[in-house]
Amino acid sequence: MAEEPDLARLLGAVAAGDRAALRRVYEAQSVRLFGLANAILRDREAAADALHDAFLRVSQRAAQFDPARGAASAWLAGVVRHAALDQARRRGRELPTDDPTLGDTAVAPEALERVAAQADGRRLRECLEALEEKNRSGILLAFVHGLSHSQVAERLSMPLGTVKAWIRRGLLQLRDCMS
Repeated sequence: MAEEPDLARLLGAVAAGDRAALRRVYEAQSVRLFGLANAILRDREAAADALHDAFLRVSQRAAQFDPARGAASAWLAGVVRHAALDQARRRGRELPTDDPTLGDTAVAPEALERVAAQADGRRLRECLEALEEKNRSGILLAFVHGLSHSQVAERLSMPLGTVKAWIRRGLLQLRDCMS
């Protein structure tokens, strides 16, 4: 692995358009960064795609790296992390869990639509109508319109934590109503 001063220097060269420097950054960091992407996605093919996307971003945004703000390896890890999370969002939607240590897990995009198409669909619509507007709109934006929690928060002009709590409470109320 390249030492930090060398890695920072290489990123500076990448920012200046040096393709050989980008190749050296890739050769020095790709194994570690692939491991990071794979840990997030748990799918080697998706991790490879995320790593590719990340290095495209590095080639375009290397000038944004500021060594005064942190280590080059940490900046690269952040770029890969964001690319992997973007990849995860494209693969599925977020579903809040009861366990805050687990974070959000992906579910099949059609899950709500499948339930709505079944005999329980009418009951689901009735239960959705019984929810408070904030809970209902959060759930619909997330699971019908396919927005991530952060996109829902932006759309509703509310803090992300508040939106996640609304969606979680709404899903718990839906579960109780449906049972």
